[in-house]
Amino acid sequence: MKKLLLIAGFVILTSFGVSSEYGSNIQSFLEGDTLKVLKPKEEHPSEAYVITNLLKRIHYRKLSLSDSISSVVFDNYFSSLDPNKAYFFASDVEKFEKLRFELDNQIPSGELQFAYDVFDVYRERALNQIDYVFTLLETEFDFSKEESYMFDREKADWPTTQEEQNEVWRKIIKNAALSYKLAGRDWEDISKSLKKRYQRIQKAIYQYNSEDVFQSYMNAYTNAYDPHTDYFSPPDAENFQIDMSLSLEGIGARLMQNLDYTQVADIIPGGPAYKSKALLKDDRIIGVAQGDDGEFLDVIGWRLDDVVAKIRGPKGTVVRLQILKASEGINALPDTLRLVRDKINLEQSAAKSEMIPITEGNTTYNLGVITVPSFYLDFDGLRAGKEDYRSTTRDVKKLITELEEQGMDGLMIDLRFNGGGSLQEAIEMSGLFIPDGPVVQVRNYDQSVDKMDDEDGGEVFYNGPLAVLVNRGSASASEIFSGAIQDYRRGVIIGESTFGKGTVQNVIDLSQYIRNPELNLGQIKMTLAKFYRVTGSSNQRVGIAPDVQFPSIYSQEDFGEASRENALPWDEIASANFNPTNTVSEELLDHLNALYREDLNTDPDLQKLVRDIEKARESRDRTSVSLNLETRRADNDNDDDDDDEGLDTTIDNSDIDDQDAIDEKLRKDPYLKEGLKLLAAIKKYKVG
Repeated sequence: MKKLLLIAGFVILTSFGVSSEYGSNIQSFLEGDTLKVLKPKEEHPSEAYVITNLLKRIHYRKLSLSDSISSVVFDNYFSSLDPNKAYFFASDVEKFEKLRFELDNQIPSGELQFAYDVFDVYRERALNQIDYVFTLLETEFDFSKEESYMFDREKADWPTTQEEQNEVWRKIIKNAALSYKLAGRDWEDISKSLKKRYQRIQKAIYQYNSEDVFQSYMNAYTNAYDPHTDYFSPPDAENFQIDMSLSLEGIGARLMQNLDYTQVADIIPGGPAYKSKALLKDDRIIGVAQGDDGEFLDVIGWRLDDVVAKIRGPKGTVVRLQILKASEGINALPDTLRLVRDKINLEQSAAKSEMIPITEGNTTYNLGVITVPSFYLDFDGLRAGKEDYRSTTRDVKKLITELEEQGMDGLMIDLRFNGGGSLQEAIEMSGLFIPDGPVVQVRNYDQSVDKMDDEDGGEVFYNGPLAVLVNRGSASASEIFSGAIQDYRRGVIIGESTFGKGTVQNVIDLSQYIRNPELNLGQIKMTLAKFYRVTGSSNQRVGIAPDVQFPSIYSQEDFGEASRENALPWDEIASANFNPTNTVSEELLDHLNALYREDLNTDPDLQKLVRDIEKARESRDRTSVSLNLETRRADNDNDDDDDDEGLDTTIDNSDIDDQDAIDEKLRKDPYLKEGLKLLAAIKKYKVG
């Protein structure tokens, strides 16, 4: 087997933020009364040339740089600057149309002026509209008027006149003001808060620099190949990424700056954000409040470090966030999330187990649940030859042994919200349950195929009843493990269809191609390979389809790899030679699905969850909201009636000691409850 060090998770940051080289004094960006003219830096043409050659030589998708790619880059760039079509006029876009099919010629030769010319127009339009916002906020809106705000403008036309654009902005600001009014704030307070928000945004626009423009343009270019190929400007820890030691204390999330928003770059397994299951990668944080009664601060337009300072705090204290869910796209409306701060360490991020008794008929089954937040491996400890280095597989083996000593009747591996991690660990953990054989295939950019085998000598560490619980947040390495268990027919996959990320990325430092120590160069994260199951089918876009499919709020087109622009397609290669265990039969799967359908008709917790999912789908599909105060208040009250618990993470997830605590845990987690009932049915079926 070729030795590859592949990280199959979501850990790389992208951003279009404000670099620190400019500081915080707006006047340093002004030349007299005009904005400083931005232009490419000395190294940018060379970087563009190198990026082009890397895309051509080693990107997995062998796309020729062509007029069609140029057109995608053109649209990507305008969309990155103005995703909701609120700044540019139709005439602005038309002005640049003559270059739509020329960018494929310009970029490789280092001609980058298009990016800076477009950005100049964007900056002018944005500053003009902010001036208009300040005018709007001089007079209170009429909230008794019957009108609506269309917040989804992705398919709308660009405004053609100033009057049309002003009307778009009037409704944007009225909607923001209405949100404050619904929270009980008076007009003076609302106006003051929104003015501060747009003053911060105005300041940020003045602070954009040449590096920001180049990064945004290069990402419009690289994303034309696939959504996971990104260019990163030279690292700036203060603005682009929270230092690891800091991100592990508080809510357990790494953040980044994306235009005027604070965006979630990564969720730390085991932390409060991870346990909440309500904050995910790419969600945006728009408000922060301290404690259960503190007032929300609008953090749109804030510097990243200032937002972090508000979110962090002593262990055990409460912070509330207002978030826009990435899964709801441009349609997202704010959710409120309550988190209890904690200090995150390796123990909290590691796999954990608990024994949950489930009674079916006259028999009680002791069912072990091992929750695996990520596929982790202590690479430093492994390289140093430490005998006790930590890894997912080692920890899971210990947990299985402990559960079996307690009389475990069946095992569930909970991979919900597990975004990936070490490919090596996904393979080795699969080997605990299957005999020797291939676990996954990797096809490289040169079309060579590596078969990655389980190499534990044929030992099956656990051969009892097995179920794997997955959801839409299970991705990459989680899909490799789940796919292997399913293909070998060793266990039953239960839950939602998974994310569908079947690609491999590596980060390449551009300085190795431009050997000039005086230049501060960026990096490119590039897709170099794809994962394939042992059957030859790719996980890409389609993910893992469970054997027992639970309802999901999201379809593949709404949230997942298939929803991303220019995602690599699904395909298949030749099957590897493998011998299924056939522990799971078609008859067993038919039996489990019949039991699940019965529970859908009888279990009140499952029925409530299905109703909540249907309501959430309806909400997500909305493209507009009322700007009438009473109508909006009634809509909000209806939403609250069906959501009496909210996004609260104060549930005690410690070891369960009594039946009341078990019942409460399962009531709040109907999918775990149903998964365990089906696992008990597997045990009963095997015995019977």
